[in-house]
Amino acid sequence: MASGTEVYNADKPPVTARGISYTDEEFEASLNGSVSDILNDTSGKSDIETMLATVTTTEFAQENLKEALETTPTLQSWRVGEALAEAYLTEHRDCTFPWPTSRNSRNPEASPAGADLVGFQEIEDTNNRHRFAFGEVKTSEEEQYPPNTMYGRHGMVKQLENLRDSKKAKDALFLYLGYHATNADWNSLYLSAACRYLDNPDDVSLFGVLARDVEPRSEDLDSCAKAIAVGCPAETSVDLRALYFPKGSINNLSERALEAMEGNNADN
Repeated sequence: MASGTEVYNADKPPVTARGISYTDEEFEASLNGSVSDILNDTSGKSDIETMLATVTTTEFAQENLKEALETTPTLQSWRVGEALAEAYLTEHRDCTFPWPTSRNSRNPEASPAGADLVGFQEIEDTNNRHRFAFGEVKTSEEEQYPPNTMYGRHGMVKQLENLRDSKKAKDALFLYLGYHATNADWNSLYLSAACRYLDNPDDVSLFGVLARDVEPRSEDLDSCAKAIAVGCPAETSVDLRALYFPKGSINNLSERALEAMEGNNADN
């Protein structure tokens, strides 16, 4: 995913808040690249295929497995927005999200509880080089600044304040990753982050990502950054990003993402 072009700085120390603009070409390339892989859970399906290689010994079994792995999920704009945010944070903020929360949803169209993105961020430290990264994502095609999705009981501000202040909320995410870390190839990342967290539960990275298709304005992040900065522990890193995609992108976001996924499946 392209890094985009920074169009404004709305930092309210210790909170970082930046607006990033994308061209249509950059947006299309993202949907066809890492975003499609995230939505299709390419790495997870590859692990399943490898695990079942020794038991799918008949052509019938192989065809059934192929059919299951190529199943395309129903997409909503918010889920594509989360994938865009995940791709951005992974490729430009040194984050890793090894166990997508969507894997825990028995209904693929449901939104799992908890933070939208749960994983790790690599930091500059000679000892434990990873800490937990928790992210909230909002996708909006509203014309107003900021959009309503930033406020209210389930708005980004309230969600980030909860992650900032509630040890109970962070403990739940700490355990969520721990349940899946045993024998995983990313176990060392979990152990590193867990050491930091158990020494200081404020030692985490929080991200808030807003996906929009309007003209960039700093008003989208100004008040959110101000609210989160008040009382923010020095050990907690907070990074807000507003990603601005071409006009009209959000309205047909799920359709464009689905086309990209189906095209990639056909090429494989």
